[in-house]
Amino acid sequence: MTLPLTAEMDATEAPPVMEARRWLQGVTFPPERPLINVSQAAPMEPPPEPLRRAIADAALGDPSAHLYGPVLGLPALREEIAAAWSAGYGGQVRAEEVAITQGCNQAFCAALATLAAAGDEVILPAPWYFNHKMWLDMQGVRAVPLPTGDTLLPDPERAASLVTAATRAIVLVTPNNPGGVEYPAATVRAFFDLARARGIALILDETYRDFDSRAGAPHDLFADAGWQGTLIQLYSFSKAYRLTGHRVGAIVADAARLSQVEKFLDTVAICPGQLGQIAALWGMRNLARWVAGERAEILARRGAMHAGFAALPDWRLMGCGAFFAYCEHPFDLPAPVLARRLVAEAGVLLLPGTMFMPADDPAGARQLRIAFANIGTGGIAELVRRLADFRH
Repeated sequence: MTLPLTAEMDATEAPPVMEARRWLQGVTFPPERPLINVSQAAPMEPPPEPLRRAIADAALGDPSAHLYGPVLGLPALREEIAAAWSAGYGGQVRAEEVAITQGCNQAFCAALATLAAAGDEVILPAPWYFNHKMWLDMQGVRAVPLPTGDTLLPDPERAASLVTAATRAIVLVTPNNPGGVEYPAATVRAFFDLARARGIALILDETYRDFDSRAGAPHDLFADAGWQGTLIQLYSFSKAYRLTGHRVGAIVADAARLSQVEKFLDTVAICPGQLGQIAALWGMRNLARWVAGERAEILARRGAMHAGFAALPDWRLMGCGAFFAYCEHPFDLPAPVLARRLVAEAGVLLLPGTMFMPADDPAGARQLRIAFANIGTGGIAELVRRLADFRH
């Protein structure tokens, strides 16, 4: 007897990173050529020791850290975010306009659960973040691809032509995953204006905001007195403080929307983890200088990627920033085949562009994503050398 499976779940692709990890099965890597894993951007090191001590102190000394907390998150953390966002973006964000989630993926799912149902449409720039596409597929929501071409920058005018009566939201990720590009403030503003004019949501995922190469606020949307009702911002503490295992994310939206988000969060998690929230709050209050150092290191690795690809004349670096580089390869091989061969023949694990693109878009077969944040400049040099040495 086979239990039933929904058509939507059956049609949803398998998690790409997990699929790529299975390519490692049965492959051995000699000591002189260890695996270079650039398949995922999640930090591979624990939080800095002072933050770990703060977590330990809370675990040992704060009994409430082990109990259920407020569904929308700890009030102190919500207030800290509101104050930091108000100052950083030059606008006004109130604590009741902030909700804490179990990671940024949950923030996306919670926001979309209030916006779109089966049969509705959401516009996703392609290449897209695959978990966004997967959630829409599970819910029976149609993901409408917005091609970004060689620049990887979405065009607001082209997006406007895709809006229909069924459209509920446009999703932007900046700095972008998978492309690495930083969307200009004017582009973000144009999408906000489009969304507001059409009565749909602009979902702005800024998971990698702390590693943006630009000084100052990356956009001015929170300075708009009318941002509520159109803008839904998503954020993650996983990258800035290496809290991936603690799953701490945030949604910034109008309070009425968050009252609906509360229903979702109470149903799927009851509340975000207490220790992770305590860690995020401690980090916001104490680790600004440390995060600045992390950002400087990521920018140095970004520079190394640019320099490395300049020495690969047959490859084309399409986008590079925050944790990711996105490129076009020169071989007469589909990207999934090339990616698997690179594991066995070059000791490199990366993801093919087909994991980020519509199945009927041939561009994905020429593209690869490299998550370079976890290898230093020396590792990047070795990665480039192996790509240069690879023979079709």
